Amino acid sequence: MGRSIPQIAVIYHFFAHYRRAVVEQLAKDTRHAWHFVGDDRDFGSDIKPADLDPSISRIRTRCTRLIGPTMWQHGILRTALSPRWTTLIFLGNPHYLATWPAAILARLTGKRVLFWTHGWTSPPRGARRWIRRVFYRLAHDLLIYGRFAKTIAIAEGFAPERIHVVGNSLDVPAQHASLARIPADRPSAVRRELFGDDRTPVISCTTRLTTQRRLDMLLDAAALLRDRGHPVNIVLVGDGSERAALTRQAAQLQLQVRFLGACYDEDRIGEILLASNACVAPGQVGLTAMHALAFGVPVISHGDPWRQMPEFESIVPGKTGSLFEEGDVKSLADAIEPWIRSSTIPESTRAQCRAMIDRFWSPAFQASVILRAVDGAPADDLFWLRSPDTERPKHA
Repeated sequence: MGRSIPQIAVIYHFFAHYRRAVVEQLAKDTRHAWHFVGDDRDFGSDIKPADLDPSISRIRTRCTRLIGPTMWQHGILRTALSPRWTTLIFLGNPHYLATWPAAILARLTGKRVLFWTHGWTSPPRGARRWIRRVFYRLAHDLLIYGRFAKTIAIAEGFAPERIHVVGNSLDVPAQHASLARIPADRPSAVRRELFGDDRTPVISCTTRLTTQRRLDMLLDAAALLRDRGHPVNIVLVGDGSERAALTRQAAQLQLQVRFLGACYDEDRIGEILLASNACVAPGQVGLTAMHALAFGVPVISHGDPWRQMPEFESIVPGKTGSLFEEGDVKSLADAIEPWIRSSTIPESTRAQCRAMIDRFWSPAFQASVILRAVDGAPADDLFWLRSPDTERPKHA
């Protein structure tokens, strides 16, 4: 009798729209059977749930919010005990309380347990440091987003071979398809449609308009650049609680800013990005960097790793963007200025931006790392060596 195919369950509270591509990439794997366990609600956030292909195995659970960020996911204790599964991959968030007993039960019943998590994004100290250490040790291995977090894990006593840097991604194949569909003259036309001219440099940002994004700094930096003799036009794609305040600020500073609202049309987002000299995210950059780089647009954000998202590691100064001193408007303006000296982005820069995504921040790369971890192979530290333009981050 032939050996049965390993059964893998990926357990999330819900699968956000930006997870669709990596979920579908994993589902293509023929050596394992993949099943995706989670709710189909977004819990009041403005993150759109993924619309997964009907052929993908879904197991729906229900989540209940408790106090603050804590949550209970119903049904995953039964999942942990079921003999059906070979490996369980949990969203590694200690606030999701059912994950604690589920991970313990899974290990006691002989299953392999992985946590898919940001890892360390703030200085490990106090009670939170102890809780995080204990929680992460419930898993055999961790799948974390960035290299900086891996250095912290090692400093916290975790074995390097157990820490797999998986990155993050959007739907890179869809972005490649959009690039192919957008005519070469479309970016100039977009500039004229939005601002009435195609020569003034354009700065864009695709993100939720929240206080964490610090887009007020972008407007202040644009005013400073104008006063230096380097005017820019700004286009913001997204919506959120700060839109009204940013609209007032733009009017007070007499800036050319277009607020386009939320958009999930990849072709429309692509043509706006291609019309830009750079994407500027003064606060936490996150998936905004993935989106811009995929279309060959450099990204500018601040360089404090303790107050950043892991995706900032995709920014290689002078090649795929720039980093500035957090909270410093003058530093931000200085970082923007080299990218707006010409009305267009050099093709060599566009190529380096797209290569960064294809190599380390794509669904295919993520799936390859996850499959390695599922198979029990040690983490591939050559990830660092394959990125010659990025220094290995230091533990602060």
